[in-house]
Amino acid sequence: MVVNYSKWDALELSDDSDIEVHPNVDKRSFIRAKQNQIHQQRFERRHQIETLKYERIINDGLLQRIDELLTSLQQHAEEAKAPGQIPDEFMMQALMDCAGDGSDDVPPEPPQGVHTQTEQPRYSVMMASLVDQVKKDVGDNPKDWFHSYLTGVEGHKKKVNGLQTELNQKLFELEREEGKKITSDSIHTGFSVSSVAKEKEKEKAKPAAAPKSETVEVLNPGTLKQDALKRMDSAGQSSGAEADVDEPVPKPLNDNEDDEDEAHIEPTQLGKAFAKIKMGDYKKCLQFISENHAVVAERETDGLLVQGFNAQLEGKSEYAKQCVHQALLLQYCRSLGRDGVGVFFKRITTPGHQAQKVFQDDVNNTYARIRSRCAELAKEKECNPKATETEQIQLHAVDPNTSIHINIPSPSPTEEIEVKARAIFETFPPGLQRALESGELAKVNEVLGKMSVEEAEEVVEKLGEGGMLSVEEGVIDGTTEEGREKLKGLEEKARLEKLAEETAGSSAGKDEVEVAELD
Repeated sequence: MVVNYSKWDALELSDDSDIEVHPNVDKRSFIRAKQNQIHQQRFERRHQIETLKYERIINDGLLQRIDELLTSLQQHAEEAKAPGQIPDEFMMQALMDCAGDGSDDVPPEPPQGVHTQTEQPRYSVMMASLVDQVKKDVGDNPKDWFHSYLTGVEGHKKKVNGLQTELNQKLFELEREEGKKITSDSIHTGFSVSSVAKEKEKEKAKPAAAPKSETVEVLNPGTLKQDALKRMDSAGQSSGAEADVDEPVPKPLNDNEDDEDEAHIEPTQLGKAFAKIKMGDYKKCLQFISENHAVVAERETDGLLVQGFNAQLEGKSEYAKQCVHQALLLQYCRSLGRDGVGVFFKRITTPGHQAQKVFQDDVNNTYARIRSRCAELAKEKECNPKATETEQIQLHAVDPNTSIHINIPSPSPTEEIEVKARAIFETFPPGLQRALESGELAKVNEVLGKMSVEEAEEVVEKLGEGGMLSVEEGVIDGTTEEGREKLKGLEEKARLEKLAEETAGSSAGKDEVEVAELD
């Protein structure tokens, strides 16, 4: 098919980067001067078009009144031939007959910037000036004054018609010159069409499962009406005020990770099936897309790119490049317009077509970036394996012979201390309340691990203020071997402490006796 490129000749480029100038002329200055020249010419041309259009309207109104004056003169031709008729009075009467009621005597307002220096006169003033000019041309004592006046008015009409012809010709040339070039002002929406590709019910991809909503029943519903803590710690971690023991532990923040929404992007079953097609098997790819048109969606492209990235992290380089190839194939089909699928496969399967090189270069470059990024992440992880770990606050007893006991304030407190402790307990989020009510330190630590460091420290401080944490000695079972060893160790420790105290006491007594003998 022969392509006609002549339409691109109408583009008016004022900043063409391929322009060649003299070595002694600065290229940027030349381009700016060219831009200013084109913009100035365009402005002057449009201003002249507006001026000519306005003058054409004024001339049309003037021609209409000249025709009315000629008609009035011809109607009163017999009266003009009567003896004793005065020419000036006769012409004045003719002007008054064609003047009308005066409602349209004022010309229309000129456009902005047109004839701003002079004020446009009324039509009656123009006609009076025309008649005065005719009188001047006829003279004081013509032989046939009526015929002379009539010929003079017709002569002025011919002049105005000649001006109109020249004006229209010039206006036509200016508008044709204005329409030759395509500028930014010429851009407009020609038409807009949207279509929805419907597919068979059996070929529809399964929609992503909606997130499950869970209603939590708590002992103190009033706490649900309290505002959650709205702050972030120094590392940018979100507050864990709503942390719960049933929720999964959040992943640590890492500057190298994507946003939360992007982290969950994954292809559907259709996309995964399409990714298994080998690179270069375009016949099978076209057949798959024809049967499953939903795979061309943008979500599948993003999901396949993420899957390729994850595969490269796992060391599956061949499958990673295959995912990138299939993702870009879908992207090209979607971006080439309504018949993008047919256009892409026609070009990619044509031997020696430039589209093959463009597409393969895009695939190789995209895969090279993914491979380079994965190598950087692997190197960072190898050099600093603890970079992704976050600091947490956990409760543990320092002495192995003691344990931390959890005391829950009574729901119906009677003493002032219990009322204060209960008030502190009700400020905790529901998840923490359930963990404390369970009495298990492991669950409390699990909730604290989901909180930021500053918030966990605040919670521990409130637990101490409310007396909800206490350290108690553990009970040793003497019937077991382990218990007997602990008891033996404790007895030995007590014996050594007692011996040390007696030794210190006897030394103090001996010093007192020696002081008494000296006295």
